[in-house]
Amino acid sequence: MRNSARKSLQNHTVKSRLHNLEKKYLELLGAGKKEDATTTYRQLSSVLDKAAKTGVIHRARANRSKSRLGVRLNASVAAK
Repeated sequence: MRNSARKSLQNHTVKSRLHNLEKKYLELLGAGKKEDATTTYRQLSSVLDKAAKTGVIHRARANRSKSRLGVRLNASVAAK
C-alpha cells in the first residue's frame, strides 16, 4: 500500500470518529443528558486536539469546533 493511500485511510478513520462523536454529543444535548454530554465533550475535545496535532485537521478548526460545542453545552446547562 502506498504511503498516500495509507495516510488517507488513517485520516478518514480519524475524521469519521470525530463526526460520530460530535453526532453523539449533539444527540445527548438534545435529549437533555447533561452529565453524559459533558463526558462526551471531554472525549471530543481530546480527539479534536489529537487530530490537529497530527495534521488531520487544522489547529484553528479544532479550536473553533471546541468553542462552538462548549457554547452549546453551557447554553444547555444554563437553560435548566
